[in-house]
Amino acid sequence: MPASSQKSIAFDVYGTLINTHGVVSKLEEIVGGIEGVSAQGFSNTWREKQLEYSFRRGLMQEYQNFAVCTAQALEYTCIFYGLNLPESDKQALLESYKTLPAFDDVTDGLTAMKDSGHKLYAFSNGSAEAVEMLLVTAGIRDFFDGVVSVDDLKTFKPNPSVYHHFMKQSESTTDNAWLVSSNPFDVIGAVNIGMSAAWVKRTEQAIFDPWGIDPTIVIQSLTELDGKLDE
Repeated sequence: MPASSQKSIAFDVYGTLINTHGVVSKLEEIVGGIEGVSAQGFSNTWREKQLEYSFRRGLMQEYQNFAVCTAQALEYTCIFYGLNLPESDKQALLESYKTLPAFDDVTDGLTAMKDSGHKLYAFSNGSAEAVEMLLVTAGIRDFFDGVVSVDDLKTFKPNPSVYHHFMKQSESTTDNAWLVSSNPFDVIGAVNIGMSAAWVKRTEQAIFDPWGIDPTIVIQSLTELDGKLDE
């Protein structure tokens, strides 16, 4: 591939490569039999609070890493549903978050991008150590040239500094740097500082925030990415 065509591509991890709702099977074991509580509903609330806590900590400039946000969001979700789960169950849920599965389209999508000669990076709110474990467990670590974590800067997406940090770490510029994410806030954050970005619209119900800042391309599956990157 000519150097001018090679892209440095930042793949968001949680929700884009890794299915955060993979924890539902463990939740079925723990809360599935409790009246008025669904494992999927619990998972949704947990994920929403996890992200909210990262946003709030970033704005407050009171950083705690993503694992802390995840644990505190779990505590909130238990309170929200009126559950007094034993510490052993909470710990089991947090442990399951460390070894979540990849989405079904990930291996084929990353294979195509790697075969096309692009530089691939995992780019995450999670710590580098947590992301490395996720990628290894999911069997996809070898696709990536590196892992770039916001933990280096002690803040979170969509702070503009983290996207500039990615470009510095990957030795790229806005001319050849791309973000791939299923999270609209992440896509908007990247486009806002001049990067190109692909929004992975994993469900028909997914809504992109109407801010007047649009993704460069929209895909339903990572297997579409290679064919659309140069459109």
